[in-house]
Amino acid sequence: MCPMHPLPAHESLVEELREVRRRGLPGLRHCPREALREAAEAAGLCGGEQDEQSGIEELLGAAVRRLAGGHPVRDDDSSDPLARAAAHSFGIFPARRGVPGTDRRKAAAGVYGVTTERFRKSQERQVIAELAAAVLAVAREGRVREAAGPVTGDPWTLVPREPATLPPTAPPGRAIPAAGVPARPPVVRPGAAAPAGRITVRTCPIELVRDVDILVSSENTFLEMSKTFRSTVSGALRRAAALRDASGEIVDDVLARELGVWLRTHERPGVPVRPGTVVATSSGALAAQGVRRIHHAAIAAPVGNGERYHVTPAVLAEAVRASFELARQEAEFLALPMSSICFPLMGTGRGGLSVPTAARALLGALGQELRRDPSWSVLMVTPDEGHARLLMAASSAR
Repeated sequence: MCPMHPLPAHESLVEELREVRRRGLPGLRHCPREALREAAEAAGLCGGEQDEQSGIEELLGAAVRRLAGGHPVRDDDSSDPLARAAAHSFGIFPARRGVPGTDRRKAAAGVYGVTTERFRKSQERQVIAELAAAVLAVAREGRVREAAGPVTGDPWTLVPREPATLPPTAPPGRAIPAAGVPARPPVVRPGAAAPAGRITVRTCPIELVRDVDILVSSENTFLEMSKTFRSTVSGALRRAAALRDASGEIVDDVLARELGVWLRTHERPGVPVRPGTVVATSSGALAAQGVRRIHHAAIAAPVGNGERYHVTPAVLAEAVRASFELARQEAEFLALPMSSICFPLMGTGRGGLSVPTAARALLGALGQELRRDPSWSVLMVTPDEGHARLLMAASSAR
């Protein structure tokens, strides 16, 4: 088997995409494009210099479609605003390939209803970063095909694997429930049960929640997610959001990868962030459950050898405030219509807080945010029925 094509760094793609955006696709041959070529080769879209430009253009088109959830991009509200802005910025829309850069930027700014200058300073950076991530995802899929070799059928559709549909023999590392183990609980659909301005408590693992815009994950202050085999909130969301091939193998560890990009961009790899910091990523495979974003709340400071963590009620309250503030920023700058958010019972595992203490801190902070903006629907989940009863009692006592 031939060695797989290497993948470029996200930062290199961002730099090259900035130049391509400025010059436009007709000027691609005059742009630095080594990283884009590597990605196109890994995706199987070009094989050398002769088809390099067409391969890169096809790669960008595939990446824009990925931003749109795999659907054709339309210049109306039916398509994701990030995908529309990327299509305008790079001239992907039909008859827009040769449009000057200033006009392309103006059209992209119009997607968000902001001035060209404001778009250049804020949303455009996000659009290019997200497009670079989508380019890498397309390239990774190509590497999976290359590694597997010729097969029959179409095993390359990336789908979230549901444990309830595992075959009798699971892939390595995937356990099959033994006879007599309770069935997986139903996916939570808050809907009318989570009215605006109210806090609703449900007994459910957070990774099964459906049709909520934002899921909040508790993380350590190094923003290093739990391993996918851990039973923590972080590990469960990382596992559920990962993209897999038809055999169940992870081909894109979406949440950990995007957090890594954030850490490198902000020069924080290996350096703790301030407790209470919240970082947003996409939702990966959880988008199929109606989840738009994952907010990673850095609440747990490692103690000693890292087997224990220190969490304070004040940090929980700060994380709640920061998550709502981040949600408002994303709703404005990314034109994401968000109105619902789900929190786990953070800080009660290795963080060491008692359930009543964590509940009081979280509910107090959530109450403040709902008084500030009662349009939000808030869901709190825990897989433990006893903890859910304590949450409901604490909520009723407020």
